[in-house]
Amino acid sequence: MRSLSIAATGMLAQQLNVEVISNNIANMNTTGFKRQRAEFQDLLYQSQRRVGSTSSDSGTIVPAGVQIGLGVKTASVYTINEQGNLQSTENPLDLAISGSGYFQITLPTGETAYTRAGSFQLSPTGQLVSVDGYTVEPAITIPTNAVQITVNSSGQVLAQIAGQVAEQNLGQLTLANFANPAGLSPVGDNLFLETPASGTATSGNPGVTGLGTLLQGFLETSNVNTVSEITNLITAQRAYEMNSKVIQTSDEMLSTINRLR
Repeated sequence: MRSLSIAATGMLAQQLNVEVISNNIANMNTTGFKRQRAEFQDLLYQSQRRVGSTSSDSGTIVPAGVQIGLGVKTASVYTINEQGNLQSTENPLDLAISGSGYFQITLPTGETAYTRAGSFQLSPTGQLVSVDGYTVEPAITIPTNAVQITVNSSGQVLAQIAGQVAEQNLGQLTLANFANPAGLSPVGDNLFLETPASGTATSGNPGVTGLGTLLQGFLETSNVNTVSEITNLITAQRAYEMNSKVIQTSDEMLSTINRLR
């Protein structure tokens, strides 16, 4: 019976759906996290009577054929790049992006990774780094005698040096953007890597060429909506139960056939 395998694909699909939802809920407090959504497609159809075929010698056409679907498959797990809320931290090294764009991080391998999590810190040499100690691009070094650090909305990093009246410009932070941000590959630690699907990164100063601006002393929170996720979780659970009911019903039908005398 096809219904057994069809319902099995439905259960597997809803299992993956629950896994995606559970990952969203688990990261509801992760800085800069972007929620994901599982998307599905129907499987190949078995055609028992092809639509559009001729039904007589006079050339009459079958208006609707007989196609039996074989279930469902996972098409993608899509990342929703909606802006998260901005939370004040009063930490001068915390930066949030208001709008489009990603911070650029240099990995130990030399690759450039991208992140929306702007919870930065200082290395032992005073360089601006991520929470894992990876260098933020372009490299910014804070002098040890700096008494105040200011990052304006356009990404300029300024420092008030002890004994000096004028602020010292330490460098310019830039952001990267992609034609298809959903095509970035998540690698954990709030980092993404460029892929052929995302397109090539284009970098620029915050606030220009469609890039967002920076907010000092703020962090972007996760864009997970707990109410929606719980609702989706309940829906996925009910769908899983209905598919299991189809298997149970198909098994009872087979049992009926087996009991025939």
